[in-house]
Amino acid sequence: MMEANRLLDMLLEHPGQYISGEELSRRLSISRTAVWKQIAKLREEGYEFESAPRRGYRLTRQPDKLSHAGLLHALQGAQMFGKRLKLLDSTPSTQEEVRRLAEEGAPHGTLVLAEEQTAGRGRQGRRWYSPPGKGVWMSLLLRPDRQPLSIAPQLTLLTAVAVCRAIRKVTGVDVGIKWPNDILARGRKLCGIIVESAAEDELIRYAVAGIGIDVNLAASDIPPELEAIATSLLIESGQRIDRTSLIGAVVKELEQLYALYFQEGFAPIGHLWEALSVTLGREIIVHTPNGVLQGTATGLDSSGALLLMDQNGQHFTIFSGEVQLGG
Repeated sequence: MMEANRLLDMLLEHPGQYISGEELSRRLSISRTAVWKQIAKLREEGYEFESAPRRGYRLTRQPDKLSHAGLLHALQGAQMFGKRLKLLDSTPSTQEEVRRLAEEGAPHGTLVLAEEQTAGRGRQGRRWYSPPGKGVWMSLLLRPDRQPLSIAPQLTLLTAVAVCRAIRKVTGVDVGIKWPNDILARGRKLCGIIVESAAEDELIRYAVAGIGIDVNLAASDIPPELEAIATSLLIESGQRIDRTSLIGAVVKELEQLYALYFQEGFAPIGHLWEALSVTLGREIIVHTPNGVLQGTATGLDSSGALLLMDQNGQHFTIFSGEVQLGG
């Protein structure tokens, strides 16, 4: 598919324009017949083209279905993340697939995507509804070098910042982060994030960042039990979102923030998280392992834990819990 990918890149760089078969042949160093064969391969992946004598080919439509060629184009500019890419039609869980690959020695930045998850899950083992062709269901392998297990929550917040920034850039939808890692629009959830780590001697062997984004789900696609709390980018923006472009933006944001994190520590990530938060300054109820707390969310501490002040002025540091937003 290498020649097909290069041909697609050329056509994507000139949207709506014809490129002659002769020009494609010259730039790819292949025959005109080989150009036609590569066009045919791309058509099999769902791309649509117009061809005209003496004018050549132009791309008229990209497939709704994710493709290796489209993803590789969208991931251009990423240095390590997504260089090993696995795309599945259906899988029980991209998270479990990456864990398996990690144990087999897969490299840092390995990315697995699926059109559908049959057993997708979120935090605390909850099921994550992942219908075919409507969302972004992906997991990314991270291999931080000799880092303590205690940084894992910071990687979760980092991932939330990257996803939130990418969604805003690509769609314009006004999304924000509910601590620690839910992405909300108008108070309803459209993305869940889970970062799971494998450790040895209190050092992270690897971490797997799982991301599920409800992209092109219509209101009728959302299960009745989730109608009051879930939404999608299609519902919020009123238009279909190109999933491939969104994936490219998420992966590149993740790579940039990951590099920033290991250059400058958590502080700049924490500031970015606070700027995108829909939790801070709000009255919240937090269900923690030690009981229920209620008060105002005031910030993050240096580890990424949530700071809360109750009505008596007492301060609490929350390392894990379920947040319920109030006024």
